[in-house]
Amino acid sequence: MGVISWIKGSFNPVPRELTYTKDEVQEKFSVFLDDEGYRPNSFRRFLAQFWDSFEKPPRYRWYLHKLDANVMFYFLLSFFIKTLDNTNISNAYVSGMKEDLSLNGQQRNLFNTVFYIGYILGSVPSQFLINKLRPSVWLPCCEVAWSVLVMCIAAAQSAKLIYVLRFFIGLCESTTYPAIAMMLGSWYRPDELAKRMSVYDLASALASMCSGFIQAGVYTSMDGLCGIAGWRWLFIVDGIIGMPICLLGFYSIPDFPNTTRVVWLSQLEKDFSVVRMAELGQKSTRKLTLGRFLKFFKNWRIYGFNWPYVLFNIAGTYSYFNLWLKSLNKYSVQQINLIPSAGYGMAIFTCYLSANISDRMRLRWPMLLVAVFFNFFGNLLLAIWDIPFGLKYAAFFFPEIGYPVWALILTWASEAFQDDAELRGMLSAVGNTISYAISAWLPLLAFPTPQAPHYVWGYHLMCGLSFLSGLGVLFFVIMENREKRMMGRVVNKYGLAVDPDDLMDFGVPDSVEDLVRAEKVAEVEAEKAKRVEVSIRAV
Repeated sequence: MGVISWIKGSFNPVPRELTYTKDEVQEKFSVFLDDEGYRPNSFRRFLAQFWDSFEKPPRYRWYLHKLDANVMFYFLLSFFIKTLDNTNISNAYVSGMKEDLSLNGQQRNLFNTVFYIGYILGSVPSQFLINKLRPSVWLPCCEVAWSVLVMCIAAAQSAKLIYVLRFFIGLCESTTYPAIAMMLGSWYRPDELAKRMSVYDLASALASMCSGFIQAGVYTSMDGLCGIAGWRWLFIVDGIIGMPICLLGFYSIPDFPNTTRVVWLSQLEKDFSVVRMAELGQKSTRKLTLGRFLKFFKNWRIYGFNWPYVLFNIAGTYSYFNLWLKSLNKYSVQQINLIPSAGYGMAIFTCYLSANISDRMRLRWPMLLVAVFFNFFGNLLLAIWDIPFGLKYAAFFFPEIGYPVWALILTWASEAFQDDAELRGMLSAVGNTISYAISAWLPLLAFPTPQAPHYVWGYHLMCGLSFLSGLGVLFFVIMENREKRMMGRVVNKYGLAVDPDDLMDFGVPDSVEDLVRAEKVAEVEAEKAKRVEVSIRAV
C-alpha cells in the first residue's frame, strides 16, 4: 500500500505534512476518479483529441477547466502583451520611429541589447525572490512596473531615454518566463503539460502576428491623433492593456500545489492537486539557498538542458524578414507589418500540433528534432541567398515551423527533473541569462543593420547553431537515460523515471480510458472467479 507524503503550507510558517494511503486517496477523491460510472459521449471524445480535459469525469473536468481558465488565461495574456511590446520595437522602427528620433545604423539593435542586459541581471535573482515571496504577489507587482515603463517609451524624444527604459523593462520582465514554466510544471501532468506549455509559447507567436495588424491599424487610424505619431500610440496601448492584467494576476496565480491559497479552488481540490502531482513522483517545493544553487552546476542537468535551449534562443532570424521586405521597395508600411504575420500563424499551428503529438507519444525529443530540422533548413537556404524569389520567401517562413522548441524542451525538463522544483525554475533562468548575454552582442556582429538585408555571415552562423542544437537534443536523451540507469530508477505508469520508493499508483486516471480498462480487468477477474466457483461445485 503506497503512502503519499508532501509538505503542505507556505514557505515561512512551519509547514504541515499531508499524508494519505492508497485507500484513503481513493475514498476521499473518488468524486474526481469515477463519477457514478461516467462515460464521455462521442462528441466529448472528439473534443478530447484537441484538449484532454473534455473526456474527464465531470468533477475532474471542472477542476481542470478552472485551472485552465485562471492559470492559463493569465499567463497567456501576460506573455502576449510582453511579446507584443518586444515585437513593436522592430515594427515601430520601420513605421516612423527611425525618422522621428533620427536613429541611425545600430541603434535598432542597441534597443534590444540594453533590454537583454536588464533581463540578464534580473533572471537568476528573481528565482531566489520567488522562493521567498509568493509568485502571486511578486509577478503582478513586476507587471505594474513593466506597464508604466512601456508607456513612457511613447514620450521619448531621443534614443538615450529608450535605452534606459528598455533596460528596466528587461529587468521587470526577467522573472516571468522561468516562474511561469516552473508553475505550469507543478500543476499539470504529462498528458496535459506540453499543450499548456505550447499555449504559453503560442501567445508569443500570436502577439507577434497581431503586432503587425495592430501596428498597421494604429498607423492608419491614429497616426497624428492628438499630435502623437502612430508608433508612439502603440506603446501607450501596450501599457494600458498591461494594467488590468496586473490586477488579474493577484487573483489568478495559484503559486504551487503545496502553498496555494487561491479562492477559486476548494480545499478538496487543493488537496487533490497535491495527490495527483505526487503520484507522478514529483517533489514539493523547498527552500532555495546559495549552496543549493551552486550544487546545480556540479550536475549534468543544467548543462544538458541549456545546450539545446540556449542555441534555440539565439538561432532566430525571423525578425529580419521585414528588413528584407522593406529593401524590395514594393510594399507599403502596412504591408511590411502584415506579411510576417503569416509566419506567426504557421508557428501557432505547428506549436499546438507538435505539443499534442508529443503528449500522445509521451516523448518530447522526436518532435524537437523535427522542429530543429526546419529551423536548420530555413537558415541554410538564407545562407545560400542566391535562390529563386519564391523559395527565399519560403526560407524566411521555415524557421517558424520550428517554433515549438521552447514548449517541448521545457516540458521535457519538467518531466525529467521533477524531483527538484527549484532546479526547474532555475534552468530557464540560467538559460535565458546565457541566451540574452550572447544576444546582447551577437546581432551587432552577425546582423549589422547597414548590411541589411543580405548579411555576410549571419545566416551561415545560424545554420551551424541550429545543427548544434540538434546534437544537444541527442545529448539530453543520452544523459537522461544514463542517469536513470545509474540511479536505479524505475518507470511509472506515466512513463516518468522515479526512485523505487516514490513509485505510487493511487488510481488517479489519465483519462476515462483508464477507468474503462480497469473495469474490464475487474470484469475478467470476476468472470474467472465465477468459473472457478462453478467448477468447484461441479466437482
